[in-house]
Amino acid sequence: MATPVSVHTRGQLAAVRHAGLDDEVAVEEPLEIRVDGRPVAVTMRTPGHDEELAAGFLFGEGLIRKWTGAGPTADLAANTVEVRGPLVREPARRDFYLSSSCGVCGKGALAEVASVAAAVVSELRVSRSLLAALPDRLVQPGFKRTGGLHATGVFSADGELELVREDVGRHNAMDKAIGHELRAGRLPLAGRILCVSGRLAFELVQKAALAGAPFLVGVGAPTSLAVSLAAEQGITLCGFARAGRVNVYSGAERVTAP
Repeated sequence: MATPVSVHTRGQLAAVRHAGLDDEVAVEEPLEIRVDGRPVAVTMRTPGHDEELAAGFLFGEGLIRKWTGAGPTADLAANTVEVRGPLVREPARRDFYLSSSCGVCGKGALAEVASVAAAVVSELRVSRSLLAALPDRLVQPGFKRTGGLHATGVFSADGELELVREDVGRHNAMDKAIGHELRAGRLPLAGRILCVSGRLAFELVQKAALAGAPFLVGVGAPTSLAVSLAAEQGITLCGFARAGRVNVYSGAERVTAP
């Protein structure tokens, strides 16, 4: 007989009882994003800041340039965000079904990003030691409790954490952070720094490019396409930021000593 397992969801966390033990895990549920009643995307996400997620996703896809608002759907559907349009262009010819692990993997290439995102121009200069210290300043309460959430932080030029968002999907965490800044009218991020808790994949650099972020720092490794895109879009890409060290893969002219 299989050992019974119970899962009780409460917000971003779920209480799991298995083999007589209690544990906390991150919640993962679908979110449908609609624009003017039209389904545009479904993503697996951790509930919370759903309007920010919708804003960041649509902005990162080049579908909106400003936030015009959101509200309940006509059918009051659960796990659905209704965004007010219009879209500035038609979505690409593909089904926007995003998994929490894959994001916009396989979307296409560097030329497509360049067609909707101008190269980042910023006079910001940051010391190598400050960049290496950012992951230690990235507060992650959900990760501490579950070990299952990614985080994106928005930092000031002097390394002060201004905003952090967590999600089971690394791309969702960034969408939430960028969506917050879009709704607040604080894009582009020309004088600030993005820091993520994991590896640096293509879609994260794409989102940083659309947001006009001159720096993207990660705890983990970049991919080859992430480095190529960062170099083309004028982003300073930094990986393996830990224990006082950091590797700078592109845009090294913005990094100062020590």
